[in-house]
Amino acid sequence: MAALLLLRAARSIAAARAHLARRAPPVDTPAPRSLHRTESPVKVAVVGAGAIGAYVGAALHRAGAEVHLLARGPHLAAMRRDGVRVLSPRGDFTARPAATDDPHEVGPVDYVLLGLKANSYAMSGPLVNPLLHDGTAVVAAQNGIPWWYFHGLPGPHTGRRIESVDPGGAVSATLPPARAVGCVVYAATELESPGVVRHLEGTRFSIGEPDLTISRRCLDFSEAMRAGGLKCPVEPDLRNDIWIKLLGNISFNPISALARATMAQICRHRDTRSLVESMMRETLAVAGAVGCHPEISVERRIAGAERVGEHKTSTLQDLEKGKPLELDVLLAAVVELAGLTATPVPTLRAVHALADLLAQTSAPRSAA
Repeated sequence: MAALLLLRAARSIAAARAHLARRAPPVDTPAPRSLHRTESPVKVAVVGAGAIGAYVGAALHRAGAEVHLLARGPHLAAMRRDGVRVLSPRGDFTARPAATDDPHEVGPVDYVLLGLKANSYAMSGPLVNPLLHDGTAVVAAQNGIPWWYFHGLPGPHTGRRIESVDPGGAVSATLPPARAVGCVVYAATELESPGVVRHLEGTRFSIGEPDLTISRRCLDFSEAMRAGGLKCPVEPDLRNDIWIKLLGNISFNPISALARATMAQICRHRDTRSLVESMMRETLAVAGAVGCHPEISVERRIAGAERVGEHKTSTLQDLEKGKPLELDVLLAAVVELAGLTATPVPTLRAVHALADLLAQTSAPRSAA
């Protein structure tokens, strides 16, 4: 579900963070400071510089980072000509980072920020490989269950590959989990026109290492983000944030596509509201079965979605535009984890069957 829901559910998220604080105290990131210093500025390539990627890239560039945006088409042409124009309630600004469609022009960088949909990761090698050196980190701003989920995680499933999000290991082969830094986005943006990003609300990009450590690369990236005016906490266990955000995505996104309905419409309809509640509760059961216990109120999350109003989820927008539906990381992965842990999820399985059929039957029309 879109980031707007998460931002409306601030109290629930605060409760989850209080629980995290009891388990492992968060590590404070360094205070923001200018990146215009004697050492070389951090070098970042944004692969898939759409609304979120261009917004982050513009903020980093404004603070002095060396930023390269990789995009294509009219959006790329506009950014090359006029820079990235950000329209925001926090103040409008224009930044002019380098923009290209050829990663070989950029060369190796310190960080690759992935702004692509997760279903494009396995095919991203030609874009990502020219950007890598031995120490390059890949910051994956991804919804849903990431391909690195069990990498470095102690417990019975450590190192296990999740087939739904990493089929045949294709994503891990392209993006080795050791390079991955997780990122959960709590900002809402939209591409108003080529080269023009409208920032709606929220500036938080939570990051964390798969192996639960607080790394130097996370702290340095957090500092660069904070210098650009963004919030970027380094979380001891980012998986809590992943499940909190997924709670909305897994329910509202497929239902909205199946019913062609907005979030408010889903909430006002008695039976679909009940369906969302069942999906959320089953999702929390799966999270608990793999060792994650975010404290979050299902009722409050649904009420928050209703307050968002007549908003179309990203899945419904993709369906209407004839784009592939990003459902494997949102829904199929959780059903797979339910099977792995013998967790009953009858509602998730039923909705997954319908949504998967929709994705298959809509694909030929989008390709026509």
